[in-house]
Order: sequence, then C-alpha cells, then structure tokens
Amino acid sequence: MNALTSSTRYLALDALRGLTIAMMILVNTPGSWEFIYPPFAHADWNGCTPTDLVFPFFLFVVGSAMYFSFYKNGLDQSEKWLLPSMFIIIVRRALIIFALGLLFNGVLGGWDNLRVMGVLQRIALAYMLAAFIVLSVSQLMVYVVSALLLLGYWALLVSGAQGDPFGLTSNAVVVLDVMLIGPDHMYTGKGIPFDPEGLLSTLPAIVNVLIGFELTRFLVLQPNRFYSVKILLLIGASGILFGLLWNIWLPINKSLWTSSFVIYSAGYFCIALAVFVWLVDVKQQYSFAQPLIIYGSNSIFIYMLAPFWVHAYQYFLIGNKGITFYDFLYGVLAQVFPPAMASLVFALLHVLLFWCVSWVLYRRKVFIRV
Repeated sequence: MNALTSSTRYLALDALRGLTIAMMILVNTPGSWEFIYPPFAHADWNGCTPTDLVFPFFLFVVGSAMYFSFYKNGLDQSEKWLLPSMFIIIVRRALIIFALGLLFNGVLGGWDNLRVMGVLQRIALAYMLAAFIVLSVSQLMVYVVSALLLLGYWALLVSGAQGDPFGLTSNAVVVLDVMLIGPDHMYTGKGIPFDPEGLLSTLPAIVNVLIGFELTRFLVLQPNRFYSVKILLLIGASGILFGLLWNIWLPINKSLWTSSFVIYSAGYFCIALAVFVWLVDVKQQYSFAQPLIIYGSNSIFIYMLAPFWVHAYQYFLIGNKGITFYDFLYGVLAQVFPPAMASLVFALLHVLLFWCVSWVLYRRKVFIRV
C-alpha cells in the first residue's frame, strides 16, 4: 500500500481531532480560574477527570496523523523507512514545535526564568521518538517497545524516587527535572518546582502516540467498519478496566503521566473513537462531523492562537478604573449567570470564536502546517 485512498481515510479521526482542540480551548480558557465546575478542572494529584483526558487524546490524534503523513509520502511497510531524508523531516518538525512551545512559555510566562518544558514541547519529543520507533521496527516490535516503555517507566518511578515514589516532592520525575533543567525553569503551579510535562514523564507519553498510530493502522487495514467499532469498544473497555486494576499498584496520575494513566486514557480514547466511527463513517452523519473537521484542520495554530489572543485582553483597559477587557467580559457574564456558569460561558464563547477563525482558514484553503 503506497498511498491512501479516500475510502481508507476515516473522517471520524479528523472529527475527533477537532473535538479535542475544542476541548483544549474550553478547559484552558475559563472566565475565572476560581470558579470552575469540577469536570473542567484537573485532578489535584491522583485520579482522573474528563479534563485530564484532553491532552492524551491529542497525543493519540498526533499518532493518527503521523500514520497518514507517512503513507501519504509513499512509504511502504516493506521498505526501510528511517531514511536520512525522513530523519531530517521528523527532527525539523519536532524542533519547530519545541521552539513554538518555548515561544509560548516566554510570551505568556516571561523570559527571565523561561519554563523549558510544556505541552508543545512534550508533543514534539513524543512525536519525534514515536516516529523513529515506527519507522525503524516491525509492528510487533512497536507493541514490545510500548510495553517496555510503560513497564520501564514504572520501574524508574519506584527505583528513582527519594521517598514516596508517587509523592509530589519525592518522585523521580521532579528529581530528574531539577537536576537537568533547574528549578528556575520549571512549572511552579503546584507550589514547588514540578513540571507535569517533565522530561522523564515524556517517556510514557510516547506510547500515547504509538497507540494512536497503531489504532489508525488497524482501522485503515480493516475493511469492515462495523467490526472496527466492536473491536474498538472491546479494547476501550479492556483499557479502562486494566488501568483501574493497575491503579492499585501504580496510581492513575496525569501529573506524573503514569503508565496506568496511559492505558486508562487509551481506553476512553478507543470508546470515543468507536462512537465517532459509528456516527461518521458507518451512519455517515457528516453534518455532525463537518464543524469538528473544520476545527481540527489547523490544530497546532489554533491551539497556540487561543491563549495569545486571550492574554492580549490584559492590555486593553476599560473605563477610568483600568479594568482589563478580560475582567470586564467575565464581569458582564457574571451579572447574568452564576460565577461558575459565567466562567463556562466565557470559555464556550471562545470555543465558538476560534471555530470561526478555523472556518475562515478552511474556506480559504489555508492549512498552517509545521
């Protein structure tokens, strides 16, 4: 198979990418961080909320897009894939995404103590390493490497900790990041230097990308889409149950990106993908899918634009008291709705706003790639 035809392209994957971007904007753009409904907040430490699933979902769709990208360029399973030209393309793309992450942190958080890691940086590293793996080894070995990464990371957490292996201040992730990055260049949102997108915890995130790649390979090579739905539901239920079972020994924890969290989130992704395949590719509910496909057509650009746009509100002052446009807009909504609802409506308005931006770009056939 040297190229993908329209019949092998699952619109469900494109629609799910759009939903993921919409959810990322929704949970990252509340009117007030003090007033958030519990499902729209991250788990404080152990545990998992719907919001905690958004980032791993994006990594899964990165893996899916990676599959189509490789086959679009005519790569065949029988070929030796990791050629110098592909190596350069992958590294260049990863470097661009990583640099965009640094720009993101510098503009929004300051340049003096620049945070080194972040969401885009994790995407860059996980994408690059996952690409090297799938282009270098057989499909069976992808599964073996994935298992080794998850089990090896579990072992590193247990053996590399300075105290409680799953505690905030003593886990191996924070120990390594402080050593390699330095506390001045780490996230401090939990009261101490601790980065939820740390270096060591990026290792299991590679598996999220690999799972997205392999699920897409399965869908493309499976002609019976109804059968695909059944298999995805079975895998999804198994992943959730296995993640919960593993949670007994290895807590489900997004901040540490534990191996149990990878499997648990993969279960939910499979179920969400099954629902989308059923609605979009089996029942052909294209009117449902099209707005989401539009939202996902410039995913990285829209993800970056949203916080920069909202951050700019701080520089527009309203009235003599110098109220920022951000506070002014939330204040207007808070006069109509209760605080938490006003915060949610604020976020939903921005989801709609950035869909409109996506729609304009889509209509003009502008697709910003890295």
